[in-house]
Amino acid sequence: MDGFSGQMPFLLLMLVVFFFFIILPQQRRQKKEKNFMRDLSKGDRVITKSGLHAKVLDLNDNDNTCIIETMAGKLKIERSALSLEMSQKLNPSKK
Repeated sequence: MDGFSGQMPFLLLMLVVFFFFIILPQQRRQKKEKNFMRDLSKGDRVITKSGLHAKVLDLNDNDNTCIIETMAGKLKIERSALSLEMSQKLNPSKK
């Protein structure tokens, strides 16, 4: 019992560090991605996670998809396939 009480402050410190360095940044990132998907509009230039550059033609809120136009034609993709970081570099005014 005495050994456990000596380890208690160390365990609490590890939990606090874990929260601030892993959980909190992940929650912030998820919030940014959710806002990005919500604020997406027709005419926005985007880059997919696979590196495809395109322009948004239409958004479908029923199944969370969008139709994008590339040099090769039109594609229907999931909104989750869009890259937040790369798309923000294309549209710096839209953050």
